[in-house]
Amino acid sequence: MELNYVDEDIVVCVKPPRVLSTDEPGGVPELVRAALGEPEGDVRTVHRLDRVVSGLMVLARNARAASELSRQIREGEFEKIYLAVVHGCPEAPSGTLKDLLCRDKARRMTMVAQAPGKGVQEASLSYEVLSSAGGLSKLRIRLHTGRTHQIRVQFASRGLPLVGERKYAVLEGPCQIALWSHALSFTHPTKGTRVEFSMEPPKIYPWTELPHP
Repeated sequence: MELNYVDEDIVVCVKPPRVLSTDEPGGVPELVRAALGEPEGDVRTVHRLDRVVSGLMVLARNARAASELSRQIREGEFEKIYLAVVHGCPEAPSGTLKDLLCRDKARRMTMVAQAPGKGVQEASLSYEVLSSAGGLSKLRIRLHTGRTHQIRVQFASRGLPLVGERKYAVLEGPCQIALWSHALSFTHPTKGTRVEFSMEPPKIYPWTELPHP
């Protein structure tokens, strides 16, 4: 587990793909405790990445930090920016996507709903096309809501599935899903200063197929 920043209140780490964000055997908190050399340490998940998604995560190291970070997430003060590679290219170079999403718990899938109803939630994100080549596009995505599988579903429903997507697309990619938690910005839970962390995705396919922005 790669740790990018550590203090007495928070840990910023790089979540590997296929690892659960939650506190269970083999999950991110357990891996962070091992990296810290504190097998019984207090490490708490405050936000999640899909199991298949990798990139930056922040975890709390005490109840106070967890409570404050959770509040910021709940009140929209915690900013998350992702990078993604999709098949195709959006019609507009930048824009906002808004949908109504519902969750099929039995199938563990999120779907676009046609009308408001029970369990239906609004979903919103904004994107910017950074580069396009060879039928692929690299996007910078800012989440305004945090629905399960939101980015994956909103782009797949528009015929722009993420490279490596295996749940919401039929196109098979020779890689893990190309969705990377690129940057986090929030107010430090005890110091009160705004902090930002960012990291580029690994230099592997499909990230290597598009020029750096």
